[in-house]
Amino acid sequence: MARSTREAILTAAAELMRHRGYAAVGMKDIAHASGAPIGSLYHHFRGGKVQIAREALINAGAAYGLLIPTLIDEYDDLGQAIEGVFAQAAEDMASTGFANMCPVASVAAEVADTVAELRETSASVFRGWIEGGAAYFAARGLDGARARDVTLAIVGALEGAFVLARTLRSTEPLLAAGRTLALQYRGVTLARVSAAAVGPR
Repeated sequence: MARSTREAILTAAAELMRHRGYAAVGMKDIAHASGAPIGSLYHHFRGGKVQIAREALINAGAAYGLLIPTLIDEYDDLGQAIEGVFAQAAEDMASTGFANMCPVASVAAEVADTVAELRETSASVFRGWIEGGAAYFAARGLDGARARDVTLAIVGALEGAFVLARTLRSTEPLLAAGRTLALQYRGVTLARVSAAAVGPR
């Protein structure tokens, strides 16, 4: 099924921000990348670039929020699961030429003190990841506090390692972070649960 013009614009904006951040992406860039006439951008998004960025971050955030649970589903040992997540992130990052793996973090770091609407949107996405991750780990047998701590540790370590990996053009930060974090949780058993118990993905 063909994507709508609106979807094409949001997808293009997210991909551009993943590579360049927010300030370096202009409306002409989004029009060119999406294949939409620039007039269509303003037709669909009367709030202009900020609205496009906000909605693109929300969409991308929802998709990225599913990645960690999806990768961890196959594991019974939390430490092995964490190491697997970071190894997959390293592989994906290398295969994209060390493009930033997360548009939300790219924009959040850039506009935290300059564009309040996008800071708030980024914060909302991060909260969604934390709450969703904590619910996932709780459904797999971790107590509430530990489930939240594990989620924060994984997300925080991933985002920091992405910055180092991109700057150094090396997967070492991701692999080292995964190995080190995995040591703390190796031997922690994850319960098998049905998709219904974890909630919608």
